[in-house]
Amino acid sequence: MATTTDPAPNLETTLGADNAETDQTPSGTTATGMPVRTIALGTLGTFLILITAVGAAGILVHDPVLGNGPLSWIRYGHGKMLATAILYIGFALVVWAWVRLGRHVLAGRVNARAVLIAAVCWMIPLIFSPPVFTRDVFSYLGQGTLPLHGFDPYQVGPASLENIPDISQNVHSFWQTTPAPYGPMFILLAKGVASITGANAILGVILMRLTLAIGLVLLIWALPGLTRHLGGKLPVALWLAVASPMTVIHLFGGPHNDILMVGLLAAGTLCVLNRKHVLGIVLVTFAMAVKASAGVALPFLMWVWAKHLPSTFWRNFVRACASVFALVIGTFALVTVAAQVDLGWLPALRAPAMIVNWMSPPTAVGEFLHWVVALFFNVSKDPFIAVTRAIGIALLIFIIVKNWWASREGGAEAVKRMAIALLATAVLSPATLPWYLTWGFVIAAALPWNPRRLPFVVGLAVFLVLTYSPAGEDQLYNYPFMAGAILVSILAAKSLTIIDPMNLFGHKRPALVDVGPAPKPAAPEPDPDKDPAVS
Repeated sequence: MATTTDPAPNLETTLGADNAETDQTPSGTTATGMPVRTIALGTLGTFLILITAVGAAGILVHDPVLGNGPLSWIRYGHGKMLATAILYIGFALVVWAWVRLGRHVLAGRVNARAVLIAAVCWMIPLIFSPPVFTRDVFSYLGQGTLPLHGFDPYQVGPASLENIPDISQNVHSFWQTTPAPYGPMFILLAKGVASITGANAILGVILMRLTLAIGLVLLIWALPGLTRHLGGKLPVALWLAVASPMTVIHLFGGPHNDILMVGLLAAGTLCVLNRKHVLGIVLVTFAMAVKASAGVALPFLMWVWAKHLPSTFWRNFVRACASVFALVIGTFALVTVAAQVDLGWLPALRAPAMIVNWMSPPTAVGEFLHWVVALFFNVSKDPFIAVTRAIGIALLIFIIVKNWWASREGGAEAVKRMAIALLATAVLSPATLPWYLTWGFVIAAALPWNPRRLPFVVGLAVFLVLTYSPAGEDQLYNYPFMAGAILVSILAAKSLTIIDPMNLFGHKRPALVDVGPAPKPAAPEPDPDKDPAVS
């Protein structure tokens, strides 16, 4: 995961507000380097993903491009196996590049602009890629197409589009007959995409990806302000929330509509912190109208608004609470009318609970207890999971309420506890999918980080991507594969703090060293990959 030309990060200080706005190194100078080779490495990785995804990722049932032509072999048998292997090599290059970029960030050798350029370069090849590590985008296209043909997306699934097989047949079997569990804002956007692309699934995937990338733009816009308010460091926040494989591969490459939700959530949070309360609550309501889980943020942002008011505590509370409630109801009503749907999506929220896997800790406990009891008795798994999920919901309510009341002073503390509540929602819900953890993490990325905790984040991000196959199938019960994924994730985590952790080049050494001054701003921009100080 590393070579001897990688820089060594400084792990002795918290990455916080002391240099958040100036992109300064620990020695006080300004970071200006552009890690050209690291950017190229990650771009090569996503390019390999692009050219192999046509055989190994979320491919069409009937591909109008490859079809039965001379390249159709990549979709089947040994050709698909080869494509899958190369795709994983591409993913490994992306992880390697991200880890190298993280070292540059921790060493203070690159600024926020360099991190952003790296992330954008890594995403560009994926604009034209088939869906990777998921097939959800085909469900989105189906859910957007349903209302255009007189169907209620909250009553039926894409399987009802029998006369449009190019859309319906590509939807994952789990979602074929499942109503949309998304809010009216997302249905409105999905309808817009489907009305333009029609039955062209390839164009639909590309346009849906670009439409959802509105959330990415909002996230990038919001992070500088969030780091100022929350005390974080912008290059670190961008490295964690934008350049991460979770964002590049899952949220953007997937794509997943969570990227739109978290972008609206981040932008709305910043607006509330900046005393643009009405705009902020409207944006967060839009996020909730994409995925209901964003609504967890609203009670916390209410405290931020209340703290900005000049009266007594309880008067401020009542005024802020009434204002938030009125804005949410009004905004939601307007979006629902614009989307020409009803509130049928609320019952449809039960759909994700049909997913049963051990990524949700309450579900995992239920499965484990059933496994133990099943050694002696032949019993159904369902009651065990139902009980442990109920306990998980009770624990989640306790965590949210406790953090909400502790947020009554508003400000950065309320936003920090909001991030905790969103993460708890992702983890303790009946069903947890890898990209759910981004809900609270994109906000937490703007907080001060102890660099010694970042290897865990690196390992977790890599593992979460690997829990699904490139074709979008759950790998959680493929235990040999999961064992390999854990080993790869540990290697990635160690590579952030240890040079050449496997000693492949005979230069294994800890990366806990002090960082020298960055080049003077007036000098030509160096390439951190070639900096002799880190040879």
